This record gives sequence, structure tokens and C-alpha cells, in this order.
Amino acid sequence: QVQLVESGGGLVQAGGSLRLSCAASGRTFSDYAMGWFRQAPGKERDFVAAVSWTGSNTYYADSVKGRFTISRDNAKNTVYLQMNSLKPEDTAVYYCAASGKPYGWGIRTGYDYWGQGTQVTVSS
Repeated sequence: QVQLVESGGGLVQAGGSLRLSCAASGRTFSDYAMGWFRQAPGKERDFVAAVSWTGSNTYYADSVKGRFTISRDNAKNTVYLQMNSLKPEDTAVYYCAASGKPYGWGIRTGYDYWGQGTQVTVSS
């Protein structure tokens, strides 16, 4: 089992920045690719970003490319999501997820473990 705990959400004005963190425990962190998803009210949980085991490869949804940056620190068992130039449409609950698979990181079923989520609200 892998336990994931997100933090860093909150209320921010449009154009502002937030950094989300996700602390992992339970198994060897570097054995897992990590991803961030988000879910707005009444909508599906959508892929935001993913990072490979060592952090050398990153992937982003088109909607956040150039504004968000995913990174990881395997020594701290933590993955981050730096969010800049935030827009009201970025408002959602953000979820951290861990994948033990070598593929499928852009879809929900590619992940084995999920955190409880952290709310991000961007005001206009």
C-alpha cells in the first residue's frame, strides 16, 4: 500500500500561484510514477500532469502546459505541482496519484493509489 497526502491548496486570485505537495509513505517512492489529476464540481476527474520514476520525464495536459510544473524529490518522498498564472477554470479538487505501471499515466486507470485531494479555488 502507498499512502498519499496532498497539501498546499487554497484560495488565490487569478494570475496568482500555488504549489501543491503530495507526501508518500508505505512503499519505495521511486518505484512509482506520480501524477496529478483534478476534478471540478459536476465534471470528470481529469489528468493534469505526470512525472516518471526519476523525474527525468514529465507530461502535461494541454490546458496547463506552460503554466504548471510537476517535479519530485525522491529523497523526501514528495511530488510537487507548481501552478502559475492561475485561471478561474483551474478551480477544482486536485488529487495526487501513484502508478506502478510503465504506461497509462495520462488516464485514471493508470494509477494504483490516490490521495484524498486538496481544494484549489481561483477567484476572478
